[in-house]
Amino acid sequence: MERPAWAPRSIDISVPSVSRMYDFYLGGSHNFEVDREAARKAMEFMPGLPKVMQANRAFMRRAVRFAAGEGIDQFLDIGSGIPTFGNVHEVTQAARPGAHVVYVDHDPVAVAHSQAVLKDVENADVVAADLLKPQEILASAPVQQLIDLKRPVALLLVAILHFVEDADDPYSAVAELRDALAPGSMLVLTHAAFEGIPLPQERAEGAVGVYKNIRNPLIMRTREEIARFFEGYDMVEPGLVPMPDWRPDTAPEDEDPYSFSGFGGVGRTA
Repeated sequence: MERPAWAPRSIDISVPSVSRMYDFYLGGSHNFEVDREAARKAMEFMPGLPKVMQANRAFMRRAVRFAAGEGIDQFLDIGSGIPTFGNVHEVTQAARPGAHVVYVDHDPVAVAHSQAVLKDVENADVVAADLLKPQEILASAPVQQLIDLKRPVALLLVAILHFVEDADDPYSAVAELRDALAPGSMLVLTHAAFEGIPLPQERAEGAVGVYKNIRNPLIMRTREEIARFFEGYDMVEPGLVPMPDWRPDTAPEDEDPYSFSGFGGVGRTA
């Protein structure tokens, strides 16, 4: 397999990557046949997966605009993935010029592309780090330079926590990040769930099995389990809801049924 110029030498391009599969679902070009093959297998069980990913991105943009409108001008996006149109820094540039954005990801391809996209962008940078090591994120040079933890921050955990198993205690990592943020900070979160998927659960489990087979288990938590990530936050209306129902720009009834798979919400610290 020929390695394209954009692929870092350190990555194994024969193994599927959830970041590159996500890029494929969104119609991006930074993925390999191995990623496309895995994504197509998942779509054999859940053909609407691209609609779920699009709903994630649309929710993220609305939540970022909301946070910016509430006066927040610092955004920490963990699990940011491969840059696509409408990334956080592009939304903030339109909604709140001068806002600071730090992206965090542990996928080398995502980090390499973020570095390229942000090369000439002021007030934005990327960190190669893992959600499960909050102190490494907070102590990183980009966060130290661009994020003032004494002022409110919007923490984005969009479509990442469902790739963290309970054995790795994602709740503690999220709580550690919360405790490092100033009062008035926000948590922007989406998470996969069987609830809302317009298919029998047994069929949806087939797509989950594809992720398990590529050693990136997809953890489908219940709404109550997802709500636990918001401990210490006051939920912003309308609460933890299917993504198209969160402060929609268009009528939710016009959305594809798959868009209602999983949940999204925003919380604010007192």
